[in-house]
Order: sequence, then C-alpha cells, then structure tokens
Amino acid sequence: MRLEDYWGIGPKTSEQLTASLGTERAVAAIESADVRALVDAGLHRGRATRILRRANGEAGMDVLATGDARSVYDDLLTIAAGHALTDHAADRIRVLTPLADSDAVESRLDEIVAARDAWAALDDAERDRVVTAFDEYDAAEGSDLAAVETAVALQAVGLTDGPFEAVGELAGAELRDAADALADVRGAIDPMRAGEDGDIEVARGADEELDRRRDQRDAARDLANSAFDVLDAVRDGSVRDFEALEAATIDHVAQRTGVEPATVRSVAPDDALDAADFVSATLRDLAAELTEAAAEREATVAADIRERIGGAEAADGTADGDGTGGGTVADAVGAVADAAFLLSLARFAVERDLTRPTLVDDGIAVRNARSPFISGEVQPVSYAIGSHSLAGAAGVASADAPPTGDRVSVLTGANSGGKTTLLETLCAVALLASMGLPVPAEEAEVGAFDRVVFHRRHASFNAGVLESTLKSVVPPLVADGRTLMLVDEFEAITEPGRAADLLNGLVTLTVDRGALGVYVTHLAADLSPLPEPARIDGIFAEGLTSDLDLRVDYQPRFGTVGKSTPEFIVSRLVANASDRGVRAGFEHLAGAVGEEAVQRTLSDAQWSGGDD
Repeated sequence: MRLEDYWGIGPKTSEQLTASLGTERAVAAIESADVRALVDAGLHRGRATRILRRANGEAGMDVLATGDARSVYDDLLTIAAGHALTDHAADRIRVLTPLADSDAVESRLDEIVAARDAWAALDDAERDRVVTAFDEYDAAEGSDLAAVETAVALQAVGLTDGPFEAVGELAGAELRDAADALADVRGAIDPMRAGEDGDIEVARGADEELDRRRDQRDAARDLANSAFDVLDAVRDGSVRDFEALEAATIDHVAQRTGVEPATVRSVAPDDALDAADFVSATLRDLAAELTEAAAEREATVAADIRERIGGAEAADGTADGDGTGGGTVADAVGAVADAAFLLSLARFAVERDLTRPTLVDDGIAVRNARSPFISGEVQPVSYAIGSHSLAGAAGVASADAPPTGDRVSVLTGANSGGKTTLLETLCAVALLASMGLPVPAEEAEVGAFDRVVFHRRHASFNAGVLESTLKSVVPPLVADGRTLMLVDEFEAITEPGRAADLLNGLVTLTVDRGALGVYVTHLAADLSPLPEPARIDGIFAEGLTSDLDLRVDYQPRFGTVGKSTPEFIVSRLVANASDRGVRAGFEHLAGAVGEEAVQRTLSDAQWSGGDD
C-alpha cells in the first residue's frame, strides 16, 4: 500500500516518512497505530494522532458528526491519556476511535472492566509498585530489560489472568534468568534477532575473563598508538645492543598490558629492520592478537546470553521454531505494552468512578450521571431519551424515573442551571460507550449511534452563523442510520421568533427521521405544540445560598417547563452593590421583576446564613 493512500499523507509527508523510516516500516507504524514512530520521523504529535485515527478507525470517526462532538471526543481522550502509565500507552489511548462493530465494543468493555476490577483490587503498596515499574520502564524507553523487569513486577502483584493472561503465561524462572542476562547486555537488542552474531554487545562486569582480555587489548592498543614513546622508555644506558632492546621491550610491554612475556615474545618479529620497526611491529601484532582473543571470548559469552534470553520456552509452552530464540523476551515486551494500555484505562475508570454501560439498540439513559469535565463534588443527574429500563433515580422531584419512549426532549430552565453540561455529559456517555469504555454514571443504557450531533451555543447573531449551524446539524439528521441530536440554544443565532420556528421544525424532523434529540432553549412558551413522542423538561433555580451563590437543582423535572428566575440574580446584585447609585439602579430592576420576590429571596438567603 502506498503511503499517500492513507488519510492526511500527501507527497511531502510521504517523502519525509520514507526518508526517516522507509516505506515498509512507515506502513507498519501506521497500521499498528504507532504514534511514537511517526513523531520520531518528524511529524507533529497532533497530526500523527489524526492520521492514525483515520487509518485505524475511519468508520468510527464518522460518528463525530460536528466539530463540537469532535471536541468532546478529544477532551475525553486527553483526560483518559492523563492516567496513562507510559508514553506509549498514552499514545494508544489518543488514537482510540468509536467502534463500528457492537461485538468489538463488548469485547473492549470486557477487557477494560476486568482490568478496572483488577486494579481496584490492588492495595496502595501494590499499585505503587506497578507505577514505579512502569516509570522505570518508560525512563528506559521500553528497553527489553525494563520490559522483563516490569513483567516480573506485574506477576508479583498478581496481575496474571483475565486481560493480563499474557503476563501470567510468562514463565517466572525464565523471566528472572532473562532479566539477569539482559543486565549483561550493553544497549538494547532486538530479541527476535538475538540468534544472529553481532546483535549482542556484552556489558562490562558480565564476565571476568572477557573484562581481563578487553583491558589487555585496550592497553596494547594504547601502546601501539605511542610506539615511539615505548622505544624511548626501553632505550637507556643499560641497553647496549639489539638483543638487549628486544628483551627490554618484551618486559616493558608485558608489565604495561598484563600479558605474559611469552605471549609478547610470540608475536615479536624475527626480521625487524631496526629497533623502531621491532617495537612498532610487536605492539601492532600484539594488539591484533588480543583483539581477536577478546572477540572470541565475547562471542562465547554472547552465545550464553542469547541462550539465556531466548532459549527459554515461548509463551505457548513450545520452543521457538526458527532456532533464533527470543521467545520469552519478545513475549514479555508485547505483554507489558498491552498491560500498560489496559491498566492506564483501568486507572482512568477507577479514579473517575466509571461503570460499564448496557448496550441497547436505541435510546440513551443515565442514572446519577456526572460530567467528566467538572472536578470536585457535583450533583449527579438522571436523564433519558428513547426506551430504557433504568430503575428509579433518587432526587427526581416530579417522577420516580426518567420517562421512557419519548424520542425528543426540549430542555428549559435557569441560566447556569447545567443544561449545557447535561448535553455534554450525554455526549460523553455516548462517545465513551461507542469506544468500548465505561461511562460516568451509576447505570447507563446506550444505543449504537451512527452519528452524534453535538452543537454548543455560539453567541454570534448573524446570517452566516445561522447558515453554518443548519448545514452542520441537518445533513447528519436526515442521513440514513441512527442519529443522536444534542443542540444548545438555537435562539443565540437568530431572532427569538424565528428561532422558535426553526426549533419546532428540528423537533418535528427529528421525530420524523426516527432520531433521538435533546434541544436546549429558553423559548418553550413560543413553541408550537410538540409531536407526541416529544416532551418538555425543566431545570429550576431554588434561591440563593448564604454566600449569595445561585442554588440550583440540576436534576431536570420531566414534563415541566423550567424557569430562569431572574429575581435571584437581581437579588444578588442588590445585596452585593456597594455604590448607593448602583444599588438604586438594581433596586429599580427589582421592581420590574417583582420586588416582593427579590425581598423574599434576600430574606431567605440571610436566614440560611444565620442558620449555618
């Protein structure tokens, strides 16, 4: 396959990847979603991520039907990648895409939920040991030795079955022996080529005899590079003839290199032209012989290391068939990389308290859902569109559970009441489930959507924005398949009367197309009667706290129009005004919205403060 056949790769990028990696390796990196390889080749990480998402999940990316849906998707993966144990695991998380096949979604959920449960079962000390092992693994840039040592650490804490079965199948004794052997290797090796000569460079300390021979070789090379200094050192007043110079040279070289005099004598020339020729030839030939001796010993030691690294049985219990060895190390490298990915998502699920959704054909329903984008304590919310079977949700004022069967809801209510946050939460739940990941809710039922249309409120009032908005939300709504519409405040892009007409049209079109939709608006009173499968829900502000913050019940009340309650905002402005003239202005507004309601709000807030 040509590199330019992949989305986002043009002639210049193709040339860059080919020059850095070669075509075959570049294709392999793309097919395996190897972000690091593309980044090392010079691509920006964001661009490499986009290329790999399209290359490995083209159909899934089509689920993200709008820019706002893609923004939520990017934010979710950024949050998840923040829990990654290694850089490579973070890269793998960033290239996750919605899955087009429901079996693939269930399979990934099986893995991630099992990994989450395994991580949750570890105590703090065991978790710290795993994190430390992966920190060292990352610092060593995923070297073979670090991979083997990390596999040993995973086995020690019991991560050996279920999604970590590949780690458990690694023979412990062979792993420890491989770790000892790899510690004797200088630099990284390719375990799949460990049987080829020259692939292993033995580290100092691995073999005393090899170290001795290397020291002798290095000393002889140093002397050979300064042969005239050696000649000056042995030529003194006691050396009166050539025979005496030969003996002095042999003794001097033997002392400086630690080589037996007989060995030095055996390489000395018999036909030297003069003293200088004798010294230089002796040193040159000795260095060559010691180099060969060191190489022979290193080959012997390397063969033993290769046997210790790759001679163990492979993960399936059979010896490697090609005779090259490397099974244990190669298996450990792959198993550790996969474990890092699964455990990273497990940490994300545990720390965010995510649960497995139930996959259904149609509808989206959540019980006690929380926005993944808000930190700290938040009020959980229950909501549903379409058919569902969730149990009753605590805290719902007007019904025991979200209604079932309605295809569309129009969500109304207070400013800062969490309407947009609810849309974002539903979008996040739908996208996480589509990727086979757990969701931020106590319970959830999520349908398989071909497209998710999320549109945030855009505070621009012109024909261009209206046109671009309609062009972004209508085509995916009328396309074949199942569409989830999550649209925020259409009135922000055109005048209210016309916005109500457009919203009526969108609700009716959503019902006609068999789609699901949640539409946020302040124009509920201006809407025509909604079609039967649609309803109006409301969020209510309940007053001010003792700190004069708006107190909101974020749980929508089903079948009820919410209220913006401006008297609460005006009450806060009156209470906080320090300038007498400004306060008088706000009090005038209080008369417009209902002075009695403002005074009652202020009284309630003061009473609440006194009760604290």
